[in-house]
Amino acid sequence: MRASLTTWWQTAAVLLLLLCSLPVSATAPKGDWLLLPERVWTGDGDAAHSGWAVLVHDGAIAAVGPAASIQAPAGAHRVELPGATLTPGLIDLHSHLFLHPYNETPWNDQVLTEPQDYRTLEAAAHAKSTLMAGFTALRDLGTEGAGFADVSIQRAINEGLIPGPRMFVATRAIVATASYGPGPRGFRPDLDLPQGAQPVSGVDAAIAAVREQAARGADWIKLYADYRVGPGGETAPTLNPAELKAIVDTAHQIGRPVAAHAASDAGVRMAVEAGVDTIEHGYGASEATFRLLRQKGVAYEPTLTAVDATSEYFQHYVPGKSEPTPAMKEAERAFRTALKVGVTIGNGSDVGVFAHGTNWREPAAMVRDGMTPAQALHAATDVAAKILRQSQHFGRIAPGLAADLAAFSGDPSTRIDALEKPVFVMKDGVPHRSPDMTP
Repeated sequence: MRASLTTWWQTAAVLLLLLCSLPVSATAPKGDWLLLPERVWTGDGDAAHSGWAVLVHDGAIAAVGPAASIQAPAGAHRVELPGATLTPGLIDLHSHLFLHPYNETPWNDQVLTEPQDYRTLEAAAHAKSTLMAGFTALRDLGTEGAGFADVSIQRAINEGLIPGPRMFVATRAIVATASYGPGPRGFRPDLDLPQGAQPVSGVDAAIAAVREQAARGADWIKLYADYRVGPGGETAPTLNPAELKAIVDTAHQIGRPVAAHAASDAGVRMAVEAGVDTIEHGYGASEATFRLLRQKGVAYEPTLTAVDATSEYFQHYVPGKSEPTPAMKEAERAFRTALKVGVTIGNGSDVGVFAHGTNWREPAAMVRDGMTPAQALHAATDVAAKILRQSQHFGRIAPGLAADLAAFSGDPSTRIDALEKPVFVMKDGVPHRSPDMTP
């Protein structure tokens, strides 16, 4: 009898814990919602509209315009957002939910010592933090040694098991043999170390890796066109042109776009010539190479905040006090060059290098380095949605699109730092954060 009572109480405790861990909005109805902010920024222009409202019906945007022109059904939930600007839900095109800041735990130690089960639980917490910050969609570009666990996080979000943004995942990413980490330099040669990405050598292995990752659930294929493989640790191309072309052609044949990590001019150019869809980082790219991106229609994610963060961790940079580091100056030069020549620039931060939920730092950095606040907002909404091939589903506030929405105290279309202060978040018509909820 005692054993059965103990089992009953254990079961009850587990159920109670699960119920308590559910997001506040898990049982909130989609239904009808009338959102009444001070202003609405739709993504169709640069200026916010004062006195506008948005009507949401059953998960989709039903109407947007002057508040007096919108007739809400009886019983619609009214959400007043005084002083706030309603925007499309924000999008980060370069995230790593399975990483956390390197000043907490170095990258090698995360990959080598943190169990994948624990990293997956961390990723779930990171997904919730991201959503609560107003980011309703993420392209997660590699699990960094956690295998295909991003597919499970994506599924858990889609099925309502955990709160989080819409996920577009790349699973393991593809690297040239012995060109990524951990090691092999610095470790005993007889150790078989876990790897941060899937290593390949040769065209056949490259094709097989694409097919395997796609079959496991990758929405995008990510490759590393270069890395720190030079004699002194300099960044240099890794995959050869034939391997790059095989990866891109195979991915495109089965409907997966390709994102390329590339930091050197040669690496960026080789990736673009191979036909990739986006370039990540691009710090060393020349003006001629950025012109090639524009010519080929390749988008660019500058990941400025990752450089800021690593400069703080490893070069003792202090924001607002120190001179920008050489790496920060190089990243700024690349960004300003891409902006000048008209490359399509999407908001991609490399979050995970820095804290999840502070993704707003990337649009702020883009404004610091030359964009207007409105340009940075576009990069994080409608432009990012186009890069994801999802502009028919979300990225703007327009009738028929999914009700992925966020509101911020102030007006981020004129002062981008307003993105630091989310007051309302809705994904697919379900509110996850509002003034009357506990964050």
